[in-house]
Amino acid sequence: MVLGAWAAQVQTAAGAEVGDHEAGLLAPVVITGSRSASATGRSTASIDVVDGETLREGQLQIHLSEGLRRVPGLVIRNRENHAQDLQVSVRGHGARSTFGVRGVRLFVDGIPASAPDGSGQAANFPLGSADRVEVVRGPFASLYGASSGGAILLYTQDGERPGEWRSGLAAGADGLWRLSSQWRGQTGGGTGPGWSYTLDAGKFATEGIRAHAGAHRSTVNAKFSRAHEGGRTVLVFNRQSAYALDPLGLTREDFDQNPYQVSSVATAFNTRKSVSQTQAGVAWEQALGAGHKLELMAYGGRREVLQYQAIPPAAQNAPGSSGGVIDLGRDYGGWNARWRLVRHLQSGQVDVSAGLAADRQADERRGYHNFTGLSSAPTALGVRGQLRRDETNRADTLDPYLRAEWATDDWTLTGGLRRVRARYDAIDQFLSNGDDSGGARFGATLPVLGLRVAILPSLQAHASVGRGFEIPTLNEAAYRSDGLGGLNTELNAARSTSREMGLRGRQGNGWWTATLFEVHTQDEIVVLRNTGGRAVFQNAGRTARQGLELSAEHGWGPLVLSVAHTRLRARYRDSFLTCVGVCSAPSTPVARGNRMPGLPHLQSWGQLAWTPAWAAPVGGVFTLEAQHTGRVFVNDTNTDSADGHTLLGMGARFEQRAGHWTWREFVRLDNATNRRHAGSVIVNDGNGRFFEPGAGRSLSVGVEGSRRF
Repeated sequence: MVLGAWAAQVQTAAGAEVGDHEAGLLAPVVITGSRSASATGRSTASIDVVDGETLREGQLQIHLSEGLRRVPGLVIRNRENHAQDLQVSVRGHGARSTFGVRGVRLFVDGIPASAPDGSGQAANFPLGSADRVEVVRGPFASLYGASSGGAILLYTQDGERPGEWRSGLAAGADGLWRLSSQWRGQTGGGTGPGWSYTLDAGKFATEGIRAHAGAHRSTVNAKFSRAHEGGRTVLVFNRQSAYALDPLGLTREDFDQNPYQVSSVATAFNTRKSVSQTQAGVAWEQALGAGHKLELMAYGGRREVLQYQAIPPAAQNAPGSSGGVIDLGRDYGGWNARWRLVRHLQSGQVDVSAGLAADRQADERRGYHNFTGLSSAPTALGVRGQLRRDETNRADTLDPYLRAEWATDDWTLTGGLRRVRARYDAIDQFLSNGDDSGGARFGATLPVLGLRVAILPSLQAHASVGRGFEIPTLNEAAYRSDGLGGLNTELNAARSTSREMGLRGRQGNGWWTATLFEVHTQDEIVVLRNTGGRAVFQNAGRTARQGLELSAEHGWGPLVLSVAHTRLRARYRDSFLTCVGVCSAPSTPVARGNRMPGLPHLQSWGQLAWTPAWAAPVGGVFTLEAQHTGRVFVNDTNTDSADGHTLLGMGARFEQRAGHWTWREFVRLDNATNRRHAGSVIVNDGNGRFFEPGAGRSLSVGVEGSRRF
């Protein structure tokens, strides 16, 4: 789903509005929020905005998870497994994903990092040139389309004059290093506008915290923009290539014995994954007069994935098995056309927009044996063998939308509507085991309504309600419960109703937010069974997610305290049957009231930053951090869980300026007490390999130099 359905301004923490060209162009949803994490703007929704400097300061700048711990309601964990990407969930949405991101929409400069079927990855987020990251939670997230339990949007910096060159090197434990450079500037002279440009190139590599966990990744990101009379044109380009070994998860026994060991089947099959992706986009906007504006955007790209899995050879003999090697080539693209009207009246501002967004993915999927020879006596493992799958899967969406807002200083009323339509088609070209072609259709109308009221000049209340709609991904719809080929047409989309109400306030040198929320879902998508490399999904009836989000920041002279806290109660409201291990039909009951797996019931983060006067000559800032994660169940039956844990960290960063030059350095110590813990879990893994260890005590350092020109 490309551009969304509602628009307004982004505000700075002090209340100054960002220029309209930055707010509208290439934005899937243009919001009213705060440029700081406090989100104390005039929005009717829950939105946190983390600026680029906060993302980068004192960080390795490798993972999006580094700078977003301060956002409540967001669980974003580094699996320490670069073959599977980050584990991301928002208010419980997306927790079931065993790899990549599900149920949460991702965007970079308005171009989706999520496919039309809802699957996505955050590895191509260019942190080095990020201007800000916006995190949208609650009912208004559904205006991004289907499978939008939340949305994470990164916007890169614009070029400016004078220009800037910046280059940095960081290194850490286990052979980790990152080298990146950014260039920003403008062409042309002072007599006429030229092109603004931002270029970002980087590479990182690591040996991993376990054996068979090494990885490397290279990225290039570019943005060019130029203003013209009454409008602006933006061009974006991104290229990513990555390679990662996959150590797989660990069983409870192996994890308790040594959490930093590797699964024996990972080395036996040499499990690994390589990815390459290239994409480009163009956006254009033009003022039409009298407050009217036309916005157009289009994008396209190619993604290739080659992955070797650890599926036993015998399991690949089953009819319809796609083997143990995944060879995926994806062509994708989309466009959005939007009309917008903004009128500033004496009594307030009216902001109306309407448009049509379309996206498409075409996946060329081939599967192969991961062995040669007979399955009973293979001659080699972890190699490409006999062809087992050859098909084309397509997902298409076409969504009209409408949004309207009336805002004054004292209140804001926002309403939106999006009609979601998704179509899946599978065309089977491997007919020796039967024709598995088929299709599926999904559709829903998603209304949302929100209100903000200024109770006092420094205190606001907000509330919103809306519908959500989560479609199964193509992978989740790939296998049927009866074991036959073809798409699982019995699998329905999940429908939800989301509500929230909260307060935002400012006092002295600080701000705070408090939000209560609940999400009631019907036809929740869950695992039916997960064995032999085939994950079959089903609908599990009703679920309920209820929670509280708190965040605050306050300064006392040289001290600044920042905190974020989330309490979540996510449970199944209906009982259902599932499979444990190998079974022909679900027979293990999941009781009503069981907790939904993959979700901590409690998550807290705090940071104390100290800027002493004696460190002013070197720009010194010293930080102390603590993060607590509560107990996390690993399966629907709640028979095992990852223990809760608290991690402590500390760091120092410095900055010096001399003429056109600026130098920055940092040093960090994470998990200072060397606490053994599960950094993430693989939900409902059929082999019982649920646990992925987090990193132990680790030291990292970095240096960055920049020059204005």
